[in-house]
Amino acid sequence: MSRRVLITGATGEIGLLLAERLRDDYELVQHGRTPRTQEQEEQLQEADLEDYEQVRALMDGVDTVLHLAGSASPDSAWEDVLGANIIGLRNVLEAAREHGVRRVVFASSNHAMGMYDRHEQWPVYPHHLPRGDSLYGVSKAFGEILGRYYHDQHGLDFIALRIGWMSGDPTLVDEDVLRAMWLSQDDTEQVFRRAIEAEVTFGLYYAISDNPNRRWDLTNTMLDLGYRPRDSWTEFEPEDIVEGGAAVRDNWPEDS
Repeated sequence: MSRRVLITGATGEIGLLLAERLRDDYELVQHGRTPRTQEQEEQLQEADLEDYEQVRALMDGVDTVLHLAGSASPDSAWEDVLGANIIGLRNVLEAAREHGVRRVVFASSNHAMGMYDRHEQWPVYPHHLPRGDSLYGVSKAFGEILGRYYHDQHGLDFIALRIGWMSGDPTLVDEDVLRAMWLSQDDTEQVFRRAIEAEVTFGLYYAISDNPNRRWDLTNTMLDLGYRPRDSWTEFEPEDIVEGGAAVRDNWPEDS
């Protein structure tokens, strides 16, 4: 039987991509605010993730949660990340624990470690201490720690994917650090599939395509999850090589 997979934030860019590409292999439950497809018009669950009882109602029979919902901008204010990213995640984890959900795959972010990028302190490895570059980044680092607690205390599988920058077209920007962290649509699908199915029960993993100028280590993503990135932004344009990596503007991640 196929796994029952809950996608929170299924109306966002990544959520919609996964909803379309995973439907043939999993029984999907889609959560979000504003339906973007005919299927979502008919099936979308509109629970407020800050309301624990509404979150509990999403979990019946769920094997895996892909938790994508939340405030997604590095410019988010404290009030936004507190409700959407901190209280909302706690409710998802607690409801998952209560209902015997096997695994939560958490959409973390490069911004949980973004101060390394601002100060050009590369390479960055998963075992480095978190250094959020914004309140949004801090909320993602908090989410990783909270997930570790639920894994250690309650045995809940928790896989955090530190997503770079997902886009269908990496040439939309000319900023080196953004191209370096580009994640293609096909690689997005692949890394989430691997996060659902891999045998490992906990980990923090960068999710970035095979960009030659990346500064973030993918070794454990490849070994633990079996991820094999196939795409690179240099398939679209040639790389202007800068030894040590091109400089990052001092106000990173504003307007990123």
